[in-house]
Amino acid sequence: MMDEFIGIRRYLHANPELSFEEESTAKYISNLLDEWGIKYEKNIGGHGIVGVLHGKNPDKKVIALRADMDALPIEEANIVDYKSLNTGVMHACGHDVHMTCLLGTIKFLNENRDKFEGSIKFIFQPAEETLPGGALKMIEAGVLENPKPELIIAQHVFPELEAGKLGFKSGIYMASSDEVKLKISGRGGHAAIPERYDYTVLAASKIMLKLYEAVEAGKPKDFPSVLAFGEFLAKGAYNVIPSEINISGTFRTFNENWRKKVHALINEISTQVAKEFNCLAEVNIKKGYPVLVNNEVVTGVSREFAKEIVGSENIEELKIRTTVEDFARFAQIVPACFYRLGIANEEKGIVSNLHTNTFNVDESSIETGIATMIWLAVSHLK
Repeated sequence: MMDEFIGIRRYLHANPELSFEEESTAKYISNLLDEWGIKYEKNIGGHGIVGVLHGKNPDKKVIALRADMDALPIEEANIVDYKSLNTGVMHACGHDVHMTCLLGTIKFLNENRDKFEGSIKFIFQPAEETLPGGALKMIEAGVLENPKPELIIAQHVFPELEAGKLGFKSGIYMASSDEVKLKISGRGGHAAIPERYDYTVLAASKIMLKLYEAVEAGKPKDFPSVLAFGEFLAKGAYNVIPSEINISGTFRTFNENWRKKVHALINEISTQVAKEFNCLAEVNIKKGYPVLVNNEVVTGVSREFAKEIVGSENIEELKIRTTVEDFARFAQIVPACFYRLGIANEEKGIVSNLHTNTFNVDESSIETGIATMIWLAVSHLK
């Protein structure tokens, strides 16, 4: 069985597709489901796929399992037989593994419908990596209805854990995220004649500094908060003051009230500072994914079930992270558990971080991932 699913993972890894472009990936999954005689619906919220496996007493309880499908705009550097065939696109976040584990779970449960109670809804979700995100699109298309699950579970690869280990975190786990874009405009001109231009570069620089100071001074003490700018485009020259500066960055937090306050601060400070330099500030904040909150009960019970698969010595307690995940949208509606699958193997040199061009997984983790998901599903339905 594992050879089959390692092969599936390698095919998916070699044929990655970007967010909202997962047409061939969806077709590959559909073909497997057809081959296994499993019914499903396709093109849900884009290239999403959803289906329901009915066990004994199918109306007794419904749970959902989710895997994401999209890849990243990264040129793969790994030297492996299954290296990405698509230039500039790579499964550098492990979504190939997520799909493989869900497929393995589906196949096993489909062949053993008489061994579990209730029903299991499976969700293959496109576009986790790009706003507005595939979860929202699928929810708008009704993926959590008819039937509505009582809980939803997803796993994600984690290079900070060795293969064979799992990680859980009850309650608040991952941050919200917003894209911040600022445009500072004024009169450009020759640097030697200051009376004929506005200090656009200075205004933009001061805005960034003031925003950083305001967020650092006001952020809550109980959770991290990050405002970071990674792009500053002036397009002037050593003797040319540009008429427009474009700045972009990200704001991440775990507190919704603080999130709203920072949005207001960004608008207020940007406008005020720009005015000091006779400039204008245009603020565009693109609200991203919400905070991911793991349901205390569902996650606690899942942790105990997982111990029966890998042993309590292989269960790790996770810390909160300022990375983001659009599974949070499902978790806002249905009690959820988002846990981590260890995939690292230092002896094999498999230690690279997510979103890097050398990211890979110890494929022994696929067996752990499938076994854990099967056991969690069956156990929650008892």
